[in-house]
Formats: sequence, C-alpha cells, structure tokens
Amino acid sequence: MFTDLFNWLLGAGRELAVVIISMVPLVELRGAVPLGVAIGMPVYELYPLAILGNMIPIPFLLFFGEKILDWVCTLRPFTRFATAYKAKLLSKTDQVTKYARVGLFLFVAVPLPGTGAWSGALIATILKMPKAKALFSILCGVVTAGLIMLLASHGVLGVVNLF
Repeated sequence: MFTDLFNWLLGAGRELAVVIISMVPLVELRGAVPLGVAIGMPVYELYPLAILGNMIPIPFLLFFGEKILDWVCTLRPFTRFATAYKAKLLSKTDQVTKYARVGLFLFVAVPLPGTGAWSGALIATILKMPKAKALFSILCGVVTAGLIMLLASHGVLGVVNLF
C-alpha cells in the first residue's frame, strides 16, 4: 500500500512528492529527506523543498491546532489515537515549558518518534505560546532536523553502498 502511494507521488514529480510527504503528520521532513536522498535528488533541491513542505501546515496549526485536535478526538475512528496523542503531547509540555522557545526548538529539532513540527505546533498551541516566537522556534527546529536527517541519510546510504 505504501509502495503504491510513494510510486504515485513520485509519478507526480519527485519535487512535489518531497513537499507532500514533508507535510504529512508523523512522517514530515524526517521521512521526506531519506526518500529524496534514496531517489537521488540533489541536496540543494531536496533540503529547501522538505523544509517548505514541513512548514506549510504550521501557521494553521498554531492558530487552529487545539480546536482541530479536540475535534479529531470526537471522530469515532480516530478517538483512541487522537486522545492518546493529546495525552502524549501534554506529558511532554514540561520539557518544553521549562525552557520555553529553546525547549520547543529542541523538541522539534531532535528527530525522534513523536517529535516534529506538527507536535511542536500543537504543544505551542496548548501552552498558549506567542505564535510568532513559536513559529520561529519551530522553523529553526525543522532546519536543524533537516540537517540531521541529511547527514544520517547520506551516512546510512553511504555505508549501504559499500556492500
């Protein structure tokens, strides 16, 4: 199923595929960068497109994220997942609150499961952080996460190519 989806996206053009995959929650730039590296996109194309795609939904999430999350919690097929996700976000608010903008930056920058621009924007919304400052912290985190993923993708693929 996922292979068909990626092939369909790549059929639309690899640049558009990177932007769209970067916009998907939980996958974000962390999935788009390795895909772009794997299909041979040059870094000067891949990196800005992945950042752009990852940042497109963030202003909307900063303004409407909490309302959207509450609404998704009421939808039957998503209730359990959305409620668990919201609880996970709330459990991580101490990490972000303690260091405010730096905490939000670090939360978004470290490419671990459950972190990223979407989660960072939702946490910023839940904590009522100033939107402009949250947007800047998230952007810096996405740029850093992109660099980490580029280095990791080239390192892993470089090792695989030895065999």
